[in-house]
Amino acid sequence: MELRREESGEAQNSAASCVQKTVLPNGLTVITEHVPGVRSLSVGLWTNTGSRDETPENNGAAHFIEHMVFKGTSKRDYIQISKSLESVGGYLNAFTTKEHTCFYARSLAEHLKITIDVLTDLVFRPTFPEEELEKEKDVIIEEIKSTEDTPDDLIFDDFDKFLFESHPLGLPIAGTEESVDALTRNDTIAFLKACYRPEKMLLVGTGNLTHDALLNFAECFVPKRKTKPKSVRQTYDFGQYQPFTKEIAKPIQQAHILIGAPYIRDDKNYFSAILLNTLLGGGMSSRLNLSLREKHGLVYSVFSSISTFDEINTFSIYAGTDKDKVKKTVALIHEELGQLLGKNVPKRELDLAKAQLKGAVIMGQESVSKRQSHLARDHYYFGRDFSFDELIEMVESVSAKDIRSVAEQMLDASKFSTLIYQPKRRGKA
Repeated sequence: MELRREESGEAQNSAASCVQKTVLPNGLTVITEHVPGVRSLSVGLWTNTGSRDETPENNGAAHFIEHMVFKGTSKRDYIQISKSLESVGGYLNAFTTKEHTCFYARSLAEHLKITIDVLTDLVFRPTFPEEELEKEKDVIIEEIKSTEDTPDDLIFDDFDKFLFESHPLGLPIAGTEESVDALTRNDTIAFLKACYRPEKMLLVGTGNLTHDALLNFAECFVPKRKTKPKSVRQTYDFGQYQPFTKEIAKPIQQAHILIGAPYIRDDKNYFSAILLNTLLGGGMSSRLNLSLREKHGLVYSVFSSISTFDEINTFSIYAGTDKDKVKKTVALIHEELGQLLGKNVPKRELDLAKAQLKGAVIMGQESVSKRQSHLARDHYYFGRDFSFDELIEMVESVSAKDIRSVAEQMLDASKFSTLIYQPKRRGKA
């Protein structure tokens, strides 16, 4: 079980000619892509539910459900669940993000039926055994403590808390120790009933399978009736964002820096933004790495990332450095951001970023799991799938002028916020 940030660092998906989509009478959307030449398959059962659908009082409910469904269903106990796919050479797992929860499996093609049976059993027939609830709360609280002991993870949670303030997007995916401890069985069941509805869900299969086969099993194992809407997702008002600068003292050895801002989603400039992110902080040859690490020796780790949500994206830059080198590191980051404003990126640099992105697209085609994941995300965020040729063409079509234009939208220094973790001075509590 995992926590994931919704990050857009690469793009890969399927050939449109191989993708089929059907919406069942109960509202469940079924998407498949047959991949020739493989003997396995990947299936994901997704719900459009995550921590942004919670309140401070039930924060962590989506992630708690992701854990608890593995503890027993009306057909299987937790031991039978754990052995269900491993006994036929497959595996089963799940993850939660701010906007989605996914239960996924890999198996050999001949085990499609048991794969769908187990996934739908977990999602639609969990029993939430009372004796397991408190035990799993303790497990998740230890997971939260682990994040708190990992500053380069925790800083992203704290940054979102300050950036989104009272909006649910600022809630941590796992919840807090207090909110998780307060969850009851009734709270958990109520959240499940409100959010785990077929019309909010996707069943996505890729690999050695047919659309008809997945449809048939979905009709066998998924509840037939459409339910009435029980929850409405709170939208984010971009106008409420106020840039901030904060320093927090932590019992750590290294300073951690996160600089970023939200920006309005503009899907027609999606690949321009991804390429900008790639050349700025997407690898060893990126501007930030060459400057801060290779030239100045200030950092071990520095990178930039884009996180995608329903109505906005966020762009952020992370760096870890010595406590006495924070000012210089922050200044150099802003210097690199400024270098991208008002001038075109050299052709050779843009070509290198395009090669990186095209490589990610092509290599992603070799993983049925990545194909499955990107089919789902493309459906949720773009309402369609993209063919391999389309993806390559969209990457190639981005010009230096496009990069310059999107940089002016994303890299406005007046809109950036900064969060710094500083090591506590010795002798201070």
